[in-house]
Amino acid sequence: MNSPTAPQHRARSRARLLTAALFLLLGTAGCSSSASTAASTGSTGSASGRGGTLVIGATGTLPNTDTILGGAGYEGTALVSFQIYEGLTRYDLTDDADAPAPVTSALASSWTVAPDHRTWTFTLRKGVTFQDGTPFDADAVIFNLDRYLKKGSPYYTAALGAAAQEYAGDIVSYHEVDADHVVLVTKSANGHFTDDLTHILMASPTAVRRYGDTGFAQHPVGTGPFGFVSQTPGQEVDLTANTHYWRGAPKLDKLVVKALPDPAARTAALLSGGANMIDYPNPDDISRLRSDGARIDTNSYDHIWYWILDESKAPWNNVLVRQAANYAINRHTIADDLLHGTAGPAYQAAPKGTLAYDPAGNLYSYDPAKAKQLLARAGLAHGFSSTVTVPTAGSGNLLPVPISEAIQQDLAAVGITVKIRTTDWSTQLSDEAKGQVTLGSDALAQSTTLFQSESLLPLFLGTGSPFWTGHYSDPAVDRLFAAASSTLDQTTRQQDYTKALDQVTKDAPWLFVVNDRDPRALSPKVHGFVEPQSWFVDLTGVWVSK
Repeated sequence: MNSPTAPQHRARSRARLLTAALFLLLGTAGCSSSASTAASTGSTGSASGRGGTLVIGATGTLPNTDTILGGAGYEGTALVSFQIYEGLTRYDLTDDADAPAPVTSALASSWTVAPDHRTWTFTLRKGVTFQDGTPFDADAVIFNLDRYLKKGSPYYTAALGAAAQEYAGDIVSYHEVDADHVVLVTKSANGHFTDDLTHILMASPTAVRRYGDTGFAQHPVGTGPFGFVSQTPGQEVDLTANTHYWRGAPKLDKLVVKALPDPAARTAALLSGGANMIDYPNPDDISRLRSDGARIDTNSYDHIWYWILDESKAPWNNVLVRQAANYAINRHTIADDLLHGTAGPAYQAAPKGTLAYDPAGNLYSYDPAKAKQLLARAGLAHGFSSTVTVPTAGSGNLLPVPISEAIQQDLAAVGITVKIRTTDWSTQLSDEAKGQVTLGSDALAQSTTLFQSESLLPLFLGTGSPFWTGHYSDPAVDRLFAAASSTLDQTTRQQDYTKALDQVTKDAPWLFVVNDRDPRALSPKVHGFVEPQSWFVDLTGVWVSK
């Protein structure tokens, strides 16, 4: 296993996930069943020009800009963190928009793994410098790993240490061989280690030492395609092209990311020129945007929008009740009429844009009669009442309240009366990270990716996770996750994943609703953007005409 460009597809079964990691993971948008349109529509003029400022309107607040601290879901990682920083590996987001994005080389040019599947030797890319001119070498790798993992290190913090557990928690030792090689050893065989390392971002040791733990977030420095200029924390980040970027200078002159959580505000910004690209346009606005000349790019990727059902509470502790609720949902109406095709129906736990998807596993058709039969078998022929907490917005959450209101009507038709309680996304994230349910509800609406980071599977579906997962537990699913995690063989991992999520589908710990197609609206002045099968994006080939 020494090819840095071979796909390192996903499978994780580590349930030891610490609290702060959730702020990097929850609300990760993306996935679904639509064919890619970005590859054909997003590349017009990409080879013929360069320059301009790309202004992106994001759906949520922007992340803490200190490497992996994040705090805004994968949207913040995609639009800010991955533009400033890189890891030893990265996602290849430009090679093939018709397949899940594989892992390829980044700050490591190649690697080998010993027969124990635990000892990894990375050859570092030569000639790379941080945006402040500091050379990237083995000393820089060790400095950053110490910052994440070595308690007592001058620049280690509890927040960084907790966040790093999600991606670097398996690392038990590491050392420098020479200036161009480092060795990392994991606790156990880890088939997805190169995937994990895409998120272990490298900061300039010079800048960290200069500004300190608290000041570095105001002066972030990495090796990525864009360098930091200024920010209004949580609201706007201004970046400039890194002309010394090792993959070649981006075509853009500048990149500006603005927090525009209100869908109407995003639409208005695109129409007025206040932004020239927006994440998740309001589905009701798409026709208007197109008539104004905007391009709408979509692609399948790894995302599901769902309700977590609390199995510690009756009657959600009865599998018949959970299955009944799933049969009661008219997903086509939600996907087509409410979301106008920006999402596809989710009939199983595995999103269609993943390798674990089983075409024969689409279990939950719209069947209210069957839902009523299952409720009767569960002794609830007259129905029951429940509550759900729904975020009002946030990274990857689509139209959370309208979707939940549609579900509310479908469930009411079979006798399940649901009260919707709303909260803001940051509060929900904070409460979930503590193992709590905001407002004490029986269910929780949210969205996430399952395979973009393989740790998400045990985080949401594994026994013993510190995160509130609805208290779902299935030993067979845990064993399949563990088996998949320990092998480097992609075929075996895919088979284990498919089996595990088939069982999850039957157990119905969630109300499976839709798979997002990651829509973005772009001004006709934006060229060269390719929508990958990933929540993350490569902006190095984008340029904006006048």
